[in-house]
Amino acid sequence: MTRRNARKRLKPFRPALRRFFTLSLTASLSLPVMADFRPLDDSTLGNVTGQTGVTIEMETRIEMDRLSWTDEGSLNVNGVRLSGQNDTVLDNLKLTLDIAGQDEVLEYGFSEIARRADAGLLDASNPDVADALARYAVGGGYGKQFDSGDLVIHLGATDYGDPTSLDDYLQAVDFELAVDSVEATGSGGTASLFSNIMLQGYIGPTDLVIRNQGNNTRTLANGNVVSGSELQLDTHFEITNGNLNWDAADVILIFNFAAVGIEGLQIHNRRGDDTLGHFGMASATAKLSRGTSAASGKEGLSIQEVDFRADIDMPVFKVGGTRIGSVQFKDFDSKNTTMMVYGNEQDKGQAPRHKQ
Repeated sequence: MTRRNARKRLKPFRPALRRFFTLSLTASLSLPVMADFRPLDDSTLGNVTGQTGVTIEMETRIEMDRLSWTDEGSLNVNGVRLSGQNDTVLDNLKLTLDIAGQDEVLEYGFSEIARRADAGLLDASNPDVADALARYAVGGGYGKQFDSGDLVIHLGATDYGDPTSLDDYLQAVDFELAVDSVEATGSGGTASLFSNIMLQGYIGPTDLVIRNQGNNTRTLANGNVVSGSELQLDTHFEITNGNLNWDAADVILIFNFAAVGIEGLQIHNRRGDDTLGHFGMASATAKLSRGTSAASGKEGLSIQEVDFRADIDMPVFKVGGTRIGSVQFKDFDSKNTTMMVYGNEQDKGQAPRHKQ
């Protein structure tokens, strides 16, 4: 009998069933409670354990018409979509959240691969696997050790497939990011920075950690004083196919293009001298906290210890709509980057700006 047929057959009895359950609930609430509370002895308490952390299995599809930042003009990101590849549901996601105890070891990075290798499921002679075994070994297990009160969020997969397959692990979570355009708008009109962005790839292990150091501070090498309590990001990912029009924009000061089209974009870490421990995936780390600039004395958002490592392939590189060849970056590494971000303030005594 199907569920739908069962519902049809029960339909004539629904009023009677409702009355039965109502009477049953009323009777149960009116009965005296016969249970009593008894203290547990130390031996019994010693066998009681609590469930630590929270696990969230998730699937989603996100769309956003426009994200705008407005000053005198505005910067608009239009037509954003985050989904699985080919506009499917972004699924097979698993988030684990833990408030760490002192010196507690929790899953982090590629520690799951180390555990599998230790159990004999993966070949420990693979250089990346051997690195994971050494890198994540701590306290008789595998992961990373944290301090009391640290909030640890680990993003992985609900189902990694064959536990003996590295490819299944690395390709467990696929994604697609699409953006119609990024534009700057002002009284003079609109300028397109980027358009027709489409990125497909895989999300590797990603960790967000809020380090709990109370009100402690530390001083960076450049003299900036930052909070010891900070947000730490550590992620691995791979772009397997990407396309975009680079209409007119600057990225991290060194990439200045206009009228450029890129097809077949790939971002990974499979070439050169900096591949060990990354399993062919690009990686990014950063720490964010409140800080004070040593140079200006301004308080703001400190972004420090930023590290981005990747190989970048642009097999189809067009200028003005005409292909001029291909472009590759090997062992691209932006490291030890520090930024202080704060709002512009008009100096006292300075004449206010007037619009004409």
